[in-house]
Amino acid sequence: MINKALRLWPWLAAIATGLLGAACFPPFNQSWLCWIALTPLIIAIWFSGANSRRRWLRNLSLGYLAGIVFFTVTFGWLGALGDLYQSFFLRGLSTLLSIYLAVHFACWSWFIGWIKPGAFTASWRNLLAAFVAASAWVTHEWTRGWLFSGFGWNGLGVALHAEWPMIQIAEFTGVVGLSFAIAFANIIAVTTPLRLFAEARTHRMRPHFDLTLTMIGIVALLAFGLHRVQRPSPAKPLRIAAVQAGVPQLQKFDPQFTGEVFERFRRLSEITVGANPPPDLLVWPESSMPDPVRDPSTESYRFVRDFSTATKTDLMLGTLDVQDGHDYNAALLVSNGGESVQLYRKVHLVPFGEYIPLRHSFPLFASIASKWVPGDFTAGTEHTLFNVMNGDVRVAPLICFEDTVGDLVRRFVVNGANLLVDITNDGWFLHSSGSRQHLANAIFRCVENRRPMVRATNTGVTCFVNEFGRVTQILQDDIGNNFTEGVLTGEISVPQDRQVSFYAHHGELFAELCAAVTAIAVVFIFIRRRPT
Repeated sequence: MINKALRLWPWLAAIATGLLGAACFPPFNQSWLCWIALTPLIIAIWFSGANSRRRWLRNLSLGYLAGIVFFTVTFGWLGALGDLYQSFFLRGLSTLLSIYLAVHFACWSWFIGWIKPGAFTASWRNLLAAFVAASAWVTHEWTRGWLFSGFGWNGLGVALHAEWPMIQIAEFTGVVGLSFAIAFANIIAVTTPLRLFAEARTHRMRPHFDLTLTMIGIVALLAFGLHRVQRPSPAKPLRIAAVQAGVPQLQKFDPQFTGEVFERFRRLSEITVGANPPPDLLVWPESSMPDPVRDPSTESYRFVRDFSTATKTDLMLGTLDVQDGHDYNAALLVSNGGESVQLYRKVHLVPFGEYIPLRHSFPLFASIASKWVPGDFTAGTEHTLFNVMNGDVRVAPLICFEDTVGDLVRRFVVNGANLLVDITNDGWFLHSSGSRQHLANAIFRCVENRRPMVRATNTGVTCFVNEFGRVTQILQDDIGNNFTEGVLTGEISVPQDRQVSFYAHHGELFAELCAAVTAIAVVFIFIRRRPT
């Protein structure tokens, strides 16, 4: 029994890391666990299978298991698609996605298996191991954020989304800078007790520069954040109204519900446009209208035209746009009673949601997936800005998951955007934690670019976020439920300073530097371990 337990403990430790990591994110939101989440896996890699001839394969497997558990639990909300369509295949979508994403986790585990800092008695060795391991962690998060179109949700740094004083460093490093700090602290959390044990055994105590510097670094992050939020940019208030219509996903494009959809938007919008003063900008969510708004033959065109004629408020909404045989997921800004229409076509499409990769190369696979994605959207090519009638506001019109892609959002800001507006429809995922995770990831775009964000969603979470990543207003009912229909109204401070942040200007420079450090370390490892 004891031998069996000894064989199993590394695998249980890997599972523990996956569970601890998942507990950091919605719906659990135990963000403090991120500082120790990786420690069970690190201990398992460094202290199990020492005599194994294929230890590298064991380390890969341990990391892969931890990744499978983490991503399956974290993205369990994807199974809501199966509930929506009564599909066994879609219920297992989080597991299928995890099979791929866990590969990145496994590569990091393989890497740290080679950088165990010996006897743990030298501070500089522990610091070096933590620095290289944290760089490798950033490299794996950054890579999965763009490889094969990318899915960078829920990096370690995102666990701190609600701790706004801690996350201000993202202005320089992006969210991966926080992931670096957390991974670094996890390594030191392992090496410090081991060093204390070794010193107690030998009765030789030394200064613990590794632990001291790590604690100083964490306190410095907090101090910088508290200082930074005391220095907001010069700003101008803008009156905003964001409509959350709560249209069930299977009714949005069903012709028999068209009249009901129009009535919901008319009823909710009239609540706010009739106020004195009315909002400067009214926002409806992604795919709010049942058919293309720019097509004069559609009911949606007539509805939006009549509504805009009756109000002086700028209206931003999501719609299907069709041109020259191509379908686009688009956003419109309708102004001057419908006389002025600005158009943005979504640049970053979601694979298996808006198009099927290699649809024509794998007909069997495409035939299965086409049940839910019958046709492919075409990606837009321009990072278009919307000019609100208030001439001091230039909007970055983000659609759906685009507010989770740091490098894309910064391009709008470099072009001059001083307000981020995301229109999205997370109704696909019912009342799961998917919408709350979406918000958790989106918050960092505000900090990275020092721009506030308005989020208008179909079913939740509709909210306002300031330039420091703090949710200032949120739509919810009397019991705190975000999945409700309604209108969120208020003022948001739009920065008038045209200077852009370090991150907006330089992009993922920090991640690229970490990737360079990792590459150098890998080369060094292979040279050092090559048989002479």
